[in-house]
Amino acid sequence: MKKHHILFLLLLAGGGCKKYLEQAPDQRTQLNSVEKVAELLGTAYPQADYATFTEAASDNAADKGTGGTVSLEINTNPYYFRDVIDKTEGSPTYYWNNCYKAIAACNQALQAIEKAENPADYSAQKGEALVARAYAHFMLVTLFSKVYDSTTAAQDPGIPYVTDPENVVIKKYERKTVAYVYEQIEKDLTTGLPLIKNTSYKVPKYHFTTSAANAFATRFYLFKKNYQKVLAYAANVFPGGNIKSNLRQWVTVYQNLTAAEALALYTNASEPANLLLVEAPSIWARNLAQYRYGLQTALVYNIYRYTNVTGATWVQPLYYIGDNTDNWEILKFREHFVRSSANADIGVPYTIFPLFSAEEVLFNRAEANIYLGNYDAAKQDLNDYASMRIDGYTTSNQITNTKLADYYGTTNVRTGLIYTLLDFKQAEFMQEGMRWFDILRYHIPVTHSGETLSGNDPRRLFQLPQEVKLSGLEQNPR
Repeated sequence: MKKHHILFLLLLAGGGCKKYLEQAPDQRTQLNSVEKVAELLGTAYPQADYATFTEAASDNAADKGTGGTVSLEINTNPYYFRDVIDKTEGSPTYYWNNCYKAIAACNQALQAIEKAENPADYSAQKGEALVARAYAHFMLVTLFSKVYDSTTAAQDPGIPYVTDPENVVIKKYERKTVAYVYEQIEKDLTTGLPLIKNTSYKVPKYHFTTSAANAFATRFYLFKKNYQKVLAYAANVFPGGNIKSNLRQWVTVYQNLTAAEALALYTNASEPANLLLVEAPSIWARNLAQYRYGLQTALVYNIYRYTNVTGATWVQPLYYIGDNTDNWEILKFREHFVRSSANADIGVPYTIFPLFSAEEVLFNRAEANIYLGNYDAAKQDLNDYASMRIDGYTTSNQITNTKLADYYGTTNVRTGLIYTLLDFKQAEFMQEGMRWFDILRYHIPVTHSGETLSGNDPRRLFQLPQEVKLSGLEQNPR
């Protein structure tokens, strides 16, 4: 991990994030109590960001030129659909390593629970470990293997599903198949979720609560195209299945905040829309606006300034940074700098990322209803979302079949609703790295600087780290 000089940092409002940094106990410490296992599970989440490379590879990025921009390999190579050799924060390799580091914490905790004299006392910790292990493997198989397809998953190479603590320097692993990995994810998820107890957490938003675990289940089953299960788990995220009241209040709250206030709120544990947060070593908050390849004026206007299918525009405070008017930033991320010592001018920059949100659950439910033919229910969710993002929203802004046909040029209601869903999600999750998941699932082509990444291009799979060849793993094809 690189250390960074504080002289290059923006001044941060507030601070106070240090308390969320939960450290694993010393490796010599015996995991012989519920408290010690719970402390270890504070590290059971990938403390790394994927937004840096997934945003650059997606159609959220364009070339802003050299003036006033930052050029780093972790931003440049994904944009050009090239493998990233850099191993530092924001790279695919860094994310891979931190996923398996999180998995190792899960496995260490599960082993300690199994050996405990009273394993029943650790039920909640077992649940968290299993769901967290499932999540880390899900993210790995999503980013480094082919997207799940029931007709090919039994042949497509997956990623190693690790369930035992490592006790040798170099252990041989198999990638097995995407189908196998999905089977193991589902087993861990469905076994662990019922065991979770929200009262076992000191800071619940940084752990898999029942709400966050159910949100994860909606994403997993959406990828698997088991739409009935998406609906079932979505109903469990909030009491009474009420998602709308937990969405971000863009009209009544966010558009009235100062920049500092918006940055403080978006990834705050007090924001009801945030279901799971992680704090990761990352320079994303510092550089996201000024990376050479990123959100550019043309896309800002297409998404936020021109009218969408509702006939209105989104409430979306936007800022550009520095002298380059193409350096656009949505106020979501602020950097938290942790000094290496009290008087040091070096340390590690951290960024808080929302891993699951109420908005994603709403969208997942809407998509499931679209494919189940429940168009009215899907429209209701999409209209509920729009009501939170349109100032002065009225019934005239509601999505209708006529609006779908006029805006998207299709009389197929399902197609029009899918286009609407994908457009809404792109606007909502801009600069969070989430667009890449829809690009994968829908095989959306991406064109950067004249080169197109087709729907089945092998470069859509990020490359495994070179080091894993020592463990017998084959690289992704190029």
